[in-house]
Amino acid sequence: MAEAIFNYLAPVGWDAASAGSQPTGRLNERALVLLHAKGIPTDGYYSKSWDDLPATPDVVVTVCAGAASETCPAYLGPVLRTHWGVDDPSHVAGTEDEIGAAFEHAYALLRARIDVFLAMPLDALENDRAALKSALDQIGRPGT
Repeated sequence: MAEAIFNYLAPVGWDAASAGSQPTGRLNERALVLLHAKGIPTDGYYSKSWDDLPATPDVVVTVCAGAASETCPAYLGPVLRTHWGVDDPSHVAGTEDEIGAAFEHAYALLRARIDVFLAMPLDALENDRAALKSALDQIGRPGT
């Protein structure tokens, strides 16, 4: 969801790519339905490994709640990393309403964090890596 939300909201020339260490090989149908309901296109997205990324990213943002302790692949080198943990709604068990609420919550949290990121004075932070890292980390803290 984060990849689609970011790419929908980001300025032209900015691009997010979602990838993981153990991709499932398919997109979550509930996530697709939710994104469509929010007016966010999903064409061209697919489940992929971080080994399939076309380029080394400038920033790596882990969003899966369990990903904070995962090791990023070595080829990423000294890329800036931050963690914005979001519970994976696909792991929620319960009624249809409870599962739907978990997806809505994950969407709302990702959307809010991406909105904050895109509103940051990135030009000013571009040359201050420590300040940028601190600002990115702040976005991922509870209550942000």
